[in-house]
Amino acid sequence: MGLGDKISNAAQDAKGKIKEGTGDAIDNEQMEAEGKMDQVSADAKQAGENVKDGFRDATR
Repeated sequence: MGLGDKISNAAQDAKGKIKEGTGDAIDNEQMEAEGKMDQVSADAKQAGENVKDGFRDATR
């Protein structure tokens, strides 16, 4: 996985955590749910990149 992908995934996860926390603080359930979705999306992308990295390492 490229460094850019790692940074992008980490940024999306951080954005999701901030959005979730803000939504919780201002009692906005939609914003809180969007934050959780951002985090899940970042985690899924990270898992996919880890699979690609594992496959690449196994074929070397």
